[in-house]
Amino acid sequence: MHPVRLLALTGCVALLASPAAAQTPPPEPSIRAETLAPGIAVLFGMGGNIGVSWGEDGTVLIDDQFAPMTPKIEAAVAGLGASPVKYLINTHWHGDHTGGNENLGKKGALILAHDNVRIRLAAGRPEGERPIAPAPKVALPVVTYDQGLKLHLNGDTVQTVFLGKGHTDGDSIAIWKKANIVHMGDLFFNKVTLPFIDLRSGGSAEGLLATVEKTLAMTDANTKFIPGHGPVATRQDLMNYRDMLASVITAVKAGIKAKKTLAQIQAMKPAAKWEQPGGFISGDAFVETVHKSVGR
Repeated sequence: MHPVRLLALTGCVALLASPAAAQTPPPEPSIRAETLAPGIAVLFGMGGNIGVSWGEDGTVLIDDQFAPMTPKIEAAVAGLGASPVKYLINTHWHGDHTGGNENLGKKGALILAHDNVRIRLAAGRPEGERPIAPAPKVALPVVTYDQGLKLHLNGDTVQTVFLGKGHTDGDSIAIWKKANIVHMGDLFFNKVTLPFIDLRSGGSAEGLLATVEKTLAMTDANTKFIPGHGPVATRQDLMNYRDMLASVITAVKAGIKAKKTLAQIQAMKPAAKWEQPGGFISGDAFVETVHKSVGR
């Protein structure tokens, strides 16, 4: 199982660990829609948050969670009054954001993503404790890009932008220019956990901070932000997230400069104040990731 999937399955794991688990089956995952602007919504379910844009030019989906969720996602899209998915943008390659690619690709959706998303999906990750099989051809992005692209659809421009290494080496943000909404994928975890930075997929702590800074510079006080996980956010939420990243990175780098060991830096608890109850990434785990990243 990919590490990010643990976040989506937290509720089920907690239930299975309870005394009544034998009598009480885990809740069936559902999809909840939240409209952000005319023709634009976010879908919350099991996996990464999904952005939806619909109108006369067709339906655009940003990320698609796990494969078993596809029928419920399609039902939620139809419930918005939208046509079946025509365009699918992957913010990055992790399975809780791309698991539905095969299902939707078989139904004719055009899949778009950064170059590295296609490369990593096609290769899989056979090594390590949780190997990932290569994705089938129909699940791979057909249109890829280096810096980004624009889709002029449904009375707005959906612009994807690659801002450099962050959560992985292939993260895109997606901006609705007119509606002033940004889908950030897992470059932003809002109020649910400390960040997961996938160093094995080319992620970078300082790169993540830089992408958040660049996103803030491209947006304004009225922008709505769809995080990869967690509730829809304000600019202040993203600024708080930026400040957290900067504070932890600064503390870890200072510890390294002072020749402290990782354990000594962790003992200083530089991320403790931002830990979330039940969060998928603990303060110590995040500090260890930052230490590995800035220590390269």
